[in-house]
Amino acid sequence: MAADVLSDRALGRATLARQHLLERTALDPVAAVEQLVGLQAQEPLDPYLALWSRLDPFDPVELGSRLEDRTLVRIVVMRGTIHLVTAGDALVLRPLMQPVLDAELARHGEFAPHLRDVDLAPVLAFGHELLAEQPRSTRALRVAMAERFPDLHAPALAYACRCLLPLVQVPPRGVWRRTLQVTVAPLDTWVGRALAERPVLDDVVLRYVAAFGPVAVADVATWSRLTGLRAVVERLRPQLRAFRDERGRELLDLPDAARPDPDTPAPVRVLPEYDNVLLSHADRSRFGNDEDRKVLGAAGPYKGAVLVDGQVRAVWHFEGATMVVEHAALPRRSVADVEAEADRAVHFLRPDAADADVRLVAITR
Repeated sequence: MAADVLSDRALGRATLARQHLLERTALDPVAAVEQLVGLQAQEPLDPYLALWSRLDPFDPVELGSRLEDRTLVRIVVMRGTIHLVTAGDALVLRPLMQPVLDAELARHGEFAPHLRDVDLAPVLAFGHELLAEQPRSTRALRVAMAERFPDLHAPALAYACRCLLPLVQVPPRGVWRRTLQVTVAPLDTWVGRALAERPVLDDVVLRYVAAFGPVAVADVATWSRLTGLRAVVERLRPQLRAFRDERGRELLDLPDAARPDPDTPAPVRVLPEYDNVLLSHADRSRFGNDEDRKVLGAAGPYKGAVLVDGQVRAVWHFEGATMVVEHAALPRRSVADVEAEADRAVHFLRPDAADADVRLVAITR
């Protein structure tokens, strides 16, 4: 039997439903972070806007407190980037993503040559002990490495620790309306638990499908940057349902996952600079077309995206306390909706700015 064909619009609605972007939900923020398999967080405040766009009610102070009580952590996992994840997920995801970090270290143009033929075991042991004793900044770690291993390249040793030791960025970095330079501690000592000894990638892939599906094998690879995923997907095939997209690619999904009617309304949503919903598929056609991407990509500096009817039709950045929203051609009603949601977003992000406002700019082809 031929697999059902899903249009780009149908795929977009399916993913938006899993991501709580069709309708804000009353979900505990920790449960949301877990359900979404983490939130991209190299920009410390990105997870706050990401969850504000998904949850109602949402209290950013509560999310920050979960970092402080170590229920949530900021750590390098998928794609070798900082994510906000639950402590339990960090213990599973970090060892699974180690091959990505191994490859990143091996191909680093500046540091890899300095690490060739270096026995890193004593370096990593020293780094773990030092950072377990007290969280330290990258600079402090480099200084300590230079003192302990004077004949080696200290910046390269510190970078090796970043890639080979599971390290969390400790609060108050990442806490709402507070800041700290990147300061790290070992994951195991920070949360008081050991890393998973035999984490199961199959389970994580199923969670990815649940949160981002329907997906192709290439999408799983884009989300994780792992290789060899075809074998994993084939093992999981009996648990999945096959579809095709408009270009004939095979897509797989959980049989009972949400796949709303393609005509389901998709409200305007303001997303942060980095949001996994837009970064976790090899083919991103479900969220926009090439023409819009070309126009908006040429619009200049921006810090985030705006979904209009489920597609990226605008980008935004701040100029002082003003959120500047540059948008493709839109119906008048959609322009009003974008302005209203952007106004809500700017007052969420800049609650104390008396002059916080929004300026819309139409980008013409």
